Amino acid sequence: MYGDGRPERVDPGNKRYTTKNTNKVVGASDPASQEVAIAFYKQTIRQVVPVSSAAAAELVKVFENTFGAVNIALVNELAMLCDRMGLNVWEVLDAAFTKPFGILPFYPGPGVGGHCIPVDPHYLEWKAKEVNFNTRFIALAGEINRKMPEFVREKALRVLNRLGVAPSKARILFLGVAYKRDLGDCRESPAIEIIHLCVCVEESSL
Repeated sequence: MYGDGRPERVDPGNKRYTTKNTNKVVGASDPASQEVAIAFYKQTIRQVVPVSSAAAAELVKVFENTFGAVNIALVNELAMLCDRMGLNVWEVLDAAFTKPFGILPFYPGPGVGGHCIPVDPHYLEWKAKEVNFNTRFIALAGEINRKMPEFVREKALRVLNRLGVAPSKARILFLGVAYKRDLGDCRESPAIEIIHLCVCVEESSL
């Protein structure tokens, strides 16, 4: 039996969507188990969404996280392009997101973090190889997102250079080390890598 009770369907720090009003996807290995799972979750969840199998429910889970990772990669790549073109990525995105259809708001960041989004897409990438399928989109998204800490470090060095400050003389305050605001969770946080990269720059310039 599989009930989609994973934490990532409860968005940490989201006060609008809680466990109770977030739909629960349930799949099972047989009809009797499915019925038990649905009855269990209906005690606390407003809407339960049954699917045909435990495997389908698991793929729902992985796809949700992959959807996030791919869209984050898209805006992260846009951020790097805007930097190269001398455009303000925030202005571009804010204007784009005024479109009332056909688009969802995602914003760039220093990478992806948390206990699922950095990992689940690549689990799916690995699983796809068992059926001789190459998930190129997922692989590319991961490559882009993994570039972001280096991009942030590079931008910081450019700012220091513009100010005439040597990296070894700079004092940098890192705010928001958790992978998401208003949380104390640093799992897979790209901020950790950025701190490491900046320390390495400082040491190499001594």
